[in-house]
Amino acid sequence: MAILPILEAPDPRLRTISTPVETVDDDLRALIADMFETMYDAPGIGLAAIQVGVPKRVLVMDLQEEEDAEGKPIRNPRVFINPELFDPSDEMSVYNEGCLSVPDQYAEVERPATIHARWLDEKGDRHETQLDGLLATCLQHEMDHLEGILFVDHLSRLKREMLLKKLDKARRARRAA
Repeated sequence: MAILPILEAPDPRLRTISTPVETVDDDLRALIADMFETMYDAPGIGLAAIQVGVPKRVLVMDLQEEEDAEGKPIRNPRVFINPELFDPSDEMSVYNEGCLSVPDQYAEVERPATIHARWLDEKGDRHETQLDGLLATCLQHEMDHLEGILFVDHLSRLKREMLLKKLDKARRARRAA
């Protein structure tokens, strides 16, 4: 396993529309393992393959919502290959979202509160279920990456420009340090 470099905005590769996975095989499982290692190292709760420069419809998530007796997060890794969303609820929810490709920047984004999803797992098994809460939000956020969309694209132009200026300023400060 390896920690992969994460692309950061405004890298144009983040605007690539990802292509479907044709075969769930050992090469894909190796990519998935690297993606998990990269996501945990970042640290984050979701990562799309395009964020590590691979334009395939693959994403990994681990919300780490539960803790063990010592207070450490319990890992609950999830893999979504060729995910599809349908039947979004009319009810909306707002989360303060961040993104590994837009580091240290956060903004409230409104998305459907409930969605239905269909996907393959790392074994190639098909799943379909209704999702809500943070899992639904995170899946919608990561699926946006597969379409070349960043969470900042859901913001008003003014908020987006302010956030991207802060990102650029932070990036320049890191380089100068």
